[in-house]
Amino acid sequence: MRKAALRSYALLPRQYDHRKVLATTVDAWGRALWLVCPDAELEPRRHGPPHPRPRRRPYDALLVTVDGGVVNAQTVHGVGIQVSYVDALPNGRLILAQGRQCGEQRSAQIFGRDGRHRKSFQMGDAVEFMMTDRRNHIWSAYFDEGVYADPVSAAGLARWDSGGQPEWRYSPPAGVEYIDTVYALNAEDGVTWACYYPTFPLLEVRTDGQTRVRTSPVVAPLGIAVKGDEVAMLGGNRRPDQLQRCRITDREIQPIEEAQLTLPGGGHPSDAMRVR
Repeated sequence: MRKAALRSYALLPRQYDHRKVLATTVDAWGRALWLVCPDAELEPRRHGPPHPRPRRRPYDALLVTVDGGVVNAQTVHGVGIQVSYVDALPNGRLILAQGRQCGEQRSAQIFGRDGRHRKSFQMGDAVEFMMTDRRNHIWSAYFDEGVYADPVSAAGLARWDSGGQPEWRYSPPAGVEYIDTVYALNAEDGVTWACYYPTFPLLEVRTDGQTRVRTSPVVAPLGIAVKGDEVAMLGGNRRPDQLQRCRITDREIQPIEEAQLTLPGGGHPSDAMRVR
């Protein structure tokens, strides 16, 4: 087994408090995004670092963007949710979503390029992933507590337009298990890839309506990336430091190579590593 060293994609500039980051991602244009709440209080947790929580709602947050080394910061006005996910939409817009539903409150907010609130909508409960593409699509995936309890989340995977209107919900082909929990998701223009419990197939969903389900030998991956006829799976088979490269065929994916991830200095990544 060969070793593959991790390296930093982008770093939050030092002038911003990393402890008060509500959500972060790399968007469909390759830009690194951080949503920071300067007025958040740090709530202690039994395990891990303190969790930032805004002192009041609505509140203003700061969107920090690093694009090719260029840093930009913009105020986002009137955030009314506890943000778990942030992503960019075309034409300079922004979407924020919270992971758990709170009463009747709408769980996603869309902001204009001026940082002002434009629309809120109900994305559902128990959001595990939220991603956008460059063609005005929003993808949301869910875990079991939403799938079995919330009608919006029940399909396990859904697509919305950039105004928050529902466009599509997953319905598995005959003989294929329904989604219990989505373990890995990745979106690109026109297609999204997912792996889900209980059988962990590789699911391919295209915006033209085509859906394909392929069997996979990799159990419980934490992340997936597809290029051409190959897929890389991170953390499969309950080993968070493993990276598996596989070939995509008509009906299945086939292992090609396995690597062990290391830190740049040669150490092992933490088991608490998260994928966004």
